[in-house]
Parts: sequence; C-alpha cells; structure tokens
Amino acid sequence: MFGLFKKTSEVDKLQKQYEKLMAQWHKLSTTNRTESDKVYAEAQIIGDKIEKLKQL
Repeated sequence: MFGLFKKTSEVDKLQKQYEKLMAQWHKLSTTNRTESDKVYAEAQIIGDKIEKLKQL
C-alpha cells in the first residue's frame, strides 16, 4: 500500500520500453526482417540510454 504513490524512475520507464521493443523485435524477426531491424535499432538506442543513466 505504501508503494502506491511511489514514482517510477527514468531507468525503470526506459527498461519497460526496452523490453516491449525487444518482444516486438522477436515477433517481427520471423515475418518481416526489415521492420524487425528497425525495431532492434530503436531498442539498442534505448539500451544505450539505460547504460548511461546507470553509470551516473
């Protein structure tokens, strides 16, 4: 109950977005290779942002 008003950090938000994109990438990898490559590139950019934030 006390976690009800807890705000999510920027890293947590990016992590959720990263996981969503990676799931989408995996699904597209079997059907549409060019689209899956685009999604993977987006996920890698977000992954780099996460690493930079964790280093701070």
